[in-house]
Formats: sequence, C-alpha cells, structure tokens
Amino acid sequence: MAKKVAEVRDGVVLIGRFPAIANCNFDAYEGEVVYLSGPNGSGKTTLLRLLAGLVPLARGTATVFGLDLAQNRRAIRDGIGFCAHQSHLYDDLTVLENLHFAASALRLPKPTIDSLLDEFALPNRVRKLPAQKLSAGQRKRVSLAIAVMKSPHLLLLDEPHSSLDDDGKDMVDRLMRRYAEAGTTVVVASHETKRSAAIADRIYRFDKGATLGMQSSGQAEGLGDE
Repeated sequence: MAKKVAEVRDGVVLIGRFPAIANCNFDAYEGEVVYLSGPNGSGKTTLLRLLAGLVPLARGTATVFGLDLAQNRRAIRDGIGFCAHQSHLYDDLTVLENLHFAASALRLPKPTIDSLLDEFALPNRVRKLPAQKLSAGQRKRVSLAIAVMKSPHLLLLDEPHSSLDDDGKDMVDRLMRRYAEAGTTVVVASHETKRSAAIADRIYRFDKGATLGMQSSGQAEGLGDE
C-alpha cells in the first residue's frame, strides 16, 4: 500500500476570525494526483497553504510527512514545492536571475536551471527579460519551474492552468502525471475541471470551507467547469 504523505482530520484554519476551512478531512498518498474541486472561496487555496506550512492549524489534526503541523510546520518545507495562483517573482530581476536566486536559496546546481528553462519552453529571448515584462503565461511557466526546482516530495499547485494556452495546459498535465509516476504526491486546485479530473487519482469536493467528500476519478462525470 502507498505511503500516506498528508492527512487532515476535522481541520480548522482561521483567517482573522473567519474559518477559511472547517471540518476539513483529507488524505494524500505517495505517487498520486489529488484534485481539489469547488468554487472560489471554498477553502482549496487555504488547504494548500496549510499543507505547505504557511498558515497555522487552529483546531483538529494535520500531518505532512508524518510530522504534526501544529508543532513542525517549518520542518516540512524542504520537501514541498508550491506554485501559488499569483506569481511571486522579483519584477526587477530577469527570468534567469529569478531562477538563480531561487536555486541559490535552495543550494541547487546551475545546470538544473538550464534544464528547467528548456522543460518549461522558456526561450533565450525570454530568459533575459525582467519579470515585469513577461506575459501572464510566461510568469506562470517561471513560477512552475521554481516550484519543481528541488524535486519535491509533495507538489502543491494552485490554479496551475491559469493564463496558459492549450499547449501550456497540456504541459502542466504531463508535468503532474510525470511527477506522480516518479513518486511525488501532487495536490492541485484548478478551475480546469475536466482536465484535472481526467488525470486525478482522487477528487475532493470543497464548499464553504468544508470537504463534502472524496470521489475516485471514475466518479467525476458530474463535475462541471467551475
């Protein structure tokens, strides 16, 4: 049986006094793609941020890599890659400089950067542009490259298809399956319902901060684009 990578039981996360997620129950196992489905504001992004160790757990229990998030949420971050919905690039740095900065912070070798730029179809002319001059799709590609730079054990993707053309969306789908097949756990929140459901091993439906239940990918036909 596959190893459990993340677990949440009756999880509550407060943003101010507002319960951004409540009564959240969730599991993710090694080598699977888990799709978080639901409308805007339903708690999907907050769950991703909880699993990344970026927001504290107010009530309930949550673990990642077997570590209690109430006690060890900083300790898990080395094993996690997170691509947020909004890119967090340094606008005055070029694409290359942004990737070099991230690689330096992670103590990764420079050849990793060249292969990533090729993988995410960022040509030489784009690599020398400051991030502020990139299109939204190009920014997304750079953000994805940074998220996978350290070969994470848990890859968290928030709206990874947004701002991309069809070729870019296909690239994201291949990326998720390739990493899952290599043993990485991929958790994705996306409004590209049909795409995400088609490659997901399991689907969690969210509404008003709560998980309404888990579906297998074969049960996903009732989900519409959100």
